[in-house]
Amino acid sequence: MAGSSRSRPFPKLSSSPSHLVPLDISSSWCCTPHGLGGHAPSSSTSSSPARAGADAMDPPPQQQPPASSSSSAAYATPPQPSYAPPPSYPASYTKFNSALNAGLLNPMSPPPLPLDKTRSSPTLFDMMANEQDYHPRTAASVHSIPAPPHQHQHHQHHPLQPARSMDRQMLLQDRIADLIGSCSPGNQFNDADSSDVRLTLTSKDGLSVTLCVHRHILVAHSRFFAAKLSDRWSKQQRTLPHIVEISDCDDVEVYAETLRLMYCKDLRRRLMREDVNKVLGILKVSAAIVFDAGVLSCLEYLEAAPWAEDDDEKVAALLTQLHLENSGAGEVLKRVSLELAPTAAVEEAELVGSGNAGGGEEVLLRLLQVVLEGKDEKARREMKGLVSKMLRENSASRGGAIGGDLRKESLYSACDGCFNLLREQFVKVAEGDKSEVAQIARQADNLHWMLDILVERQIAEEFLRTWAMQTELAEMHGKVPAIHRYEVSRVTARLFVGVGKGQILVSKEARCQLLSTWLEPFYEDFGWMRRACKGLDRHLIEDGLANTILTLPLPMQQEILLAWFNRFLNSGEDCPNIQRGFEVWWRRAFWKRNSEPEQPPRLRITAICENS
Repeated sequence: MAGSSRSRPFPKLSSSPSHLVPLDISSSWCCTPHGLGGHAPSSSTSSSPARAGADAMDPPPQQQPPASSSSSAAYATPPQPSYAPPPSYPASYTKFNSALNAGLLNPMSPPPLPLDKTRSSPTLFDMMANEQDYHPRTAASVHSIPAPPHQHQHHQHHPLQPARSMDRQMLLQDRIADLIGSCSPGNQFNDADSSDVRLTLTSKDGLSVTLCVHRHILVAHSRFFAAKLSDRWSKQQRTLPHIVEISDCDDVEVYAETLRLMYCKDLRRRLMREDVNKVLGILKVSAAIVFDAGVLSCLEYLEAAPWAEDDDEKVAALLTQLHLENSGAGEVLKRVSLELAPTAAVEEAELVGSGNAGGGEEVLLRLLQVVLEGKDEKARREMKGLVSKMLRENSASRGGAIGGDLRKESLYSACDGCFNLLREQFVKVAEGDKSEVAQIARQADNLHWMLDILVERQIAEEFLRTWAMQTELAEMHGKVPAIHRYEVSRVTARLFVGVGKGQILVSKEARCQLLSTWLEPFYEDFGWMRRACKGLDRHLIEDGLANTILTLPLPMQQEILLAWFNRFLNSGEDCPNIQRGFEVWWRRAFWKRNSEPEQPPRLRITAICENS
């Protein structure tokens, strides 16, 4: 068939040397006629090594009560207590000695408590000590299906199977039982009466489950089974049901879930009950067995259902690995990344009027403008933090989820818009129109936010030079009420911190012009900033101002710091305290200059001559 020629990895199928029916060279198909080799080896003629060792250490046998009914013969029943005079050794010592010789107890542990006389079923201790006589439940016992022969052979080669493996097998059987029990009435999945194929699924770690399925359903829904369970193969089988095994399954439960979907009429409705991880597992199995309806239903689920951000990489990795472009995987990948679906990205860009797929800069610039023009202050603060985080992450990745990054020109274009609006409001207030005086604080806050972005990207030098040249704004600064203008001085304070911490490197002329234009307005608003700005780091601003002053030549330092000394004595807390900078200037200007300069150390060379 056409499906068999596709280069898709098929599940690994186990083969049986005694009755192997090869269909091709790449895989083997294990098919055993029903009834051949189906007798399990009897365990009545052999005894467990642990049991034998325990019997060797037991005291002389006591008289036993009559045997129990045949229904409990499958388990090793514990000895019933006798009401005869007590023997020389207590019963608890007998059980403890048996378990000790079987290696089930620590020799240093205390003996167990006496057995409960009213217990009629074996305890976990008894089953572990008599494991050879105990057979765990299989899929056949859970659903009244005879187990295939190879399972009995497996127990024959491993008489001492670890308890953990037994628990995992029983847990798997319970989950499969729940899976089958949730089928709607009339569903023929795992129907032993009408099925003609006995399918055993075996995982890589040895867990297995046997299901009763129908050949015509498998062939109709899966091109993989259509190639393997062909009419020619079916005619070669003499008895029913056919015994088939799929080995090395990644997850037996997911394989069983995928097979059950073949019996469902509405696959999408069934998948709505599952989570993303389960659907990804079903998608992987459906693609492996070429179950086209299952693949399409899983992709439709992934495209419509929400998933967590942590699942993005899982979805993208699996869809890229399976190469399902022709099945609609591109629609799912659009939710994850434009890079994984470049064709779709180009189509989307053309629909919105952009000629390329790198429209990320336009999106970021639009978000930036929306925040700058927002009306609600609380929402603006929240969205500023969000957009700043997006810009930070996008700048670090350089082409992340939305592609591209904001250029320097785009950021300064947004700053110019804020500058123009701030000038217009200053002019209106200076002329006596205070109807929109609150816009001054809003535009100053926008400039402060834009300055933070520029400083973080180390491109704030042009902003400082532009701000230093705003002499007209500085002259009108005193005409604006302090309650509205102190936000403007916060921009100046941020520039002082940037220069003082080495985040903004500009020429000496630019630094001098900045102090000459905005230092006096900054002094006037410092008291308002200290009282009105929540979370203001006063010491950070004072250190930034002091370091900015100390970057100038000594004569300029002296002029600025002597003027500050006089202002601080008259204003107190409403003036920034830059005493540390004042002390540094004093030591530079007078103390070190008047002291004698230290002589540089001289090198002394000594020649050592050795007498021969």
